[in-house]
Amino acid sequence: MNQPAKTKKLVVGWFSFSCCEDSTIMMTELLNDYYDEWSKVIEFRYAKILRQDKPLGPMDVAFVEGAIASPKQEKDVKKIRGFAKKVVAIGSCAVTGMPSGNRNSFDEKTKQEIKFLIERFNLGEKVKKLEEVITVDAKVPGCPMNTDLFLVAVTSMLKEFHLA
Repeated sequence: MNQPAKTKKLVVGWFSFSCCEDSTIMMTELLNDYYDEWSKVIEFRYAKILRQDKPLGPMDVAFVEGAIASPKQEKDVKKIRGFAKKVVAIGSCAVTGMPSGNRNSFDEKTKQEIKFLIERFNLGEKVKKLEEVITVDAKVPGCPMNTDLFLVAVTSMLKEFHLA
């Protein structure tokens, strides 16, 4: 029996770090309108919100939401970058570091008041925007992300990988 040729799909991951995950919610809401279209050309291989967690591996695009607030998060996002051909920073925390990075500008008194939290959760001295840690290929700003710009980014990635 002849089996149909397997259609190439854009292999993506969706990852979330220090943020409120509002862009994750927006992305899943977009699936209400785009699931049929995207399921033909996109494989959400790494996205805890959509499927059971699986070991990290090669992917075409990593969409990364959130600021980097700890040494562990730095290590994790560097590992993601190593597996991804392209990285798209999603939302204000990833793009600018804010509002997650508000603690970077706290006065000394406030820093002392929250020191126990920083230590308890093994946080870094500073909250960093994504491009302070890894190379970022595209950005989708907003809190939550601007969904029109996200759709542009998805279309751009599909074109870049010759799937649109």
